[in-house]
Amino acid sequence: MPRKLLLPYKSVFSHFRAPRGSHASSAMNAARSGYRVFSANSTAACTELAKRITEDVNTAVMELLIMAYALKTSCARNIIGVIPYFPYSKQSKMRKRGSIVCKLLASMLAKAGLTHIITMDLHQKEIQGFFSFPVDNLRASPFLLQYIQEEIPDYRNAVIVAKSPDAAKRAQSYAERLRLGLAVIHGEAQCTEQDMDDGRHSPPMVKNATVHPGLELPLMMAKEKPPITVVGDVGGRIAIIVDDIIDDVESFVAAAEILKERGAYKIFVMATHGLLSADAPRLIEESSIDEVVVTNTVPHEVQKLQCPKIKTVDISLILSEAIRRIHNGESMAYLFRNITVDD
Repeated sequence: MPRKLLLPYKSVFSHFRAPRGSHASSAMNAARSGYRVFSANSTAACTELAKRITEDVNTAVMELLIMAYALKTSCARNIIGVIPYFPYSKQSKMRKRGSIVCKLLASMLAKAGLTHIITMDLHQKEIQGFFSFPVDNLRASPFLLQYIQEEIPDYRNAVIVAKSPDAAKRAQSYAERLRLGLAVIHGEAQCTEQDMDDGRHSPPMVKNATVHPGLELPLMMAKEKPPITVVGDVGGRIAIIVDDIIDDVESFVAAAEILKERGAYKIFVMATHGLLSADAPRLIEESSIDEVVVTNTVPHEVQKLQCPKIKTVDISLILSEAIRRIHNGESMAYLFRNITVDD
């Protein structure tokens, strides 16, 4: 009899429908409604979020592919991947003729046998179009908004800040829901991902390029960013910087310094995915940032030990509800209530 399997990655676990009359239990949860949750055992981190996320992303991706393919060849009816933080999501567009790794990963997951994915706050919503099967892109913003209202006593005196124009839509959504003001940082201190020098020049840069004598193409002018500017009033206010991913924190630290100079007396940084790589904890601890709030889509217990400014918001509730609804064939619309295109 074909079975239904649900394979979350990064807390890489699988759930399948047990045969009727089965009373077996799992170490992770009691299978009271006909399904069990299993954790892959590549590292101890796999048991954390449901439990947690494997530390090496490529190892976890490969393990997910192998598990999905094993289930596919075992005649599973559905294989559903739960991937709270979708890897390579920033590489979702072609830059300098580089590869679109996110599209490649989507194709690999489909080929391995996945039939559905549950994820959270994709870096670009258009990534859903890379997949040939349904993708439920859940939102962490309700949990972060609740944190602001419950854990920041004077949040009514706050202003929501986008650290670059690229993040303005997300910041506007937060500001409108909290009925707060909005500020945007713009200028030469910012480095948008479109302009990042990532070394992927194809073909390589040539100093003395030869041009056909009869061909005169118009020259694209080089970009020159204006001086650093904060659009909006932050003086005497709490500044709350919002984004989807915190990885290298230099840009957040620079934004905090600018906001401090403009009169903000307290600075929070909030994001869904706290990768916090390299020496991010040390930089945060030494910066003007008062608190960094992220969800547990990515494990960061080690970083929290290094920097007490890092706080965690648990989002396992919405993931477990998504799993329950899919298993029972219920509508997912409830999980997307009041969600707009800009969220």
